[in-house]
Amino acid sequence: MNTALDVVTIGEAMAMFVAREAGDLATAEHFIKRVAGAELNVATGLARLGLRVGWVSRVGADSFGRFILQQLAKEGIDSQHVTQDASHATGFQVKSLAENGTDPIVEYFRKNSAASHLSLADFSPDYFLSARHLHLTGVAAALSVSSLELLHHASRVMKEAGKTVSFDPNLRPVLWPNKAEMVKQINQLAFQSDWFLPGLKEGICLTGATSPEAIADFYLNHGVKIVMIKTGADGAWYKTANDEQGAVPPVFVEKVVDTVGAGDGFATGAVSALLEGKEVAQAVLRGNRIGAMAIQVQGDNEGLPTRNQLREP
Repeated sequence: MNTALDVVTIGEAMAMFVAREAGDLATAEHFIKRVAGAELNVATGLARLGLRVGWVSRVGADSFGRFILQQLAKEGIDSQHVTQDASHATGFQVKSLAENGTDPIVEYFRKNSAASHLSLADFSPDYFLSARHLHLTGVAAALSVSSLELLHHASRVMKEAGKTVSFDPNLRPVLWPNKAEMVKQINQLAFQSDWFLPGLKEGICLTGATSPEAIADFYLNHGVKIVMIKTGADGAWYKTANDEQGAVPPVFVEKVVDTVGAGDGFATGAVSALLEGKEVAQAVLRGNRIGAMAIQVQGDNEGLPTRNQLREP
């Protein structure tokens, strides 16, 4: 019997090996095993804040797949609709140890992975409709044609049922056949969402507009209700269908350890706050705060806080 959820999400998780020595990955000899994946990062962040979260995916019937399932259980994320695929392997990635706040190098080994075979067969209406919110990203959209079809279907069903949908474009150009197809498909998913969370560079790529307000207007004119744009060192900017808008200052940190996962931290904060009924400005501020916490720790989701660690004013 399904348990009512606050949030359900769909995506790929991979085993991740993080080098313990800085420099070229070719010379690294020691690695730490972690779990990675944009949607799983957000699911982890939301679960740590006390929300009931379900994650839908496919993993291989292998040690990496079992490792991911163990991590889901550890975080209290519902995995009853994660399929163990005996025909395809779990993807993995290798990540460099970055220094001085620079972006790490990440090499992916995910072609023909179990998660790339996500399809409409993985959609359980009862399970999805037990949640009040659906969170999607452009990573799962890029995995395969069948995965993209699943995301469109899930979004459409949830919207028709009066649920809310958030979408982080999380652009991965290397996974798409070309830029034009990426822009087309990502924008179609964005138009179906209630809350859209691009970075400024992503917004420029997707719309051709150069200012946060022009980017936001593009999506608001297509039915999106709230657009929250990550503007890097400037913090974030938002605009709503009710014409509320404003800049939210960044949260400064003394030392940037690992930039990967900052956007997932922002999504965790913004989505959780909106689901709690907070004002949009408060939601964006929480997004900035959790994003800042995420970059101070090595790992994609290790810095995402519990409710007690969040310590909001």
